[in-house]
Amino acid sequence: MKTDEQLKARIKELGREMTNYSRQGVELTEQGDRKQGHQMMKLAHETSRRCQVLIGELLRRQGQV
Repeated sequence: MKTDEQLKARIKELGREMTNYSRQGVELTEQGDRKQGHQMMKLAHETSRRCQVLIGELLRRQGQV
């Protein structure tokens, strides 16, 4: 089990990854590479889901949910 601090750090890391994937996806789409842009947006979505799971775990540990 990870500590709360480790979870918070991982959540921040995943948030940065998600933002980068999304930004790259938009840029690729604007450049006309819709397929690659779509793949990057899909990665952003999957990363968002992982982040949400960790946030839920952190809240559960803190007794807020």
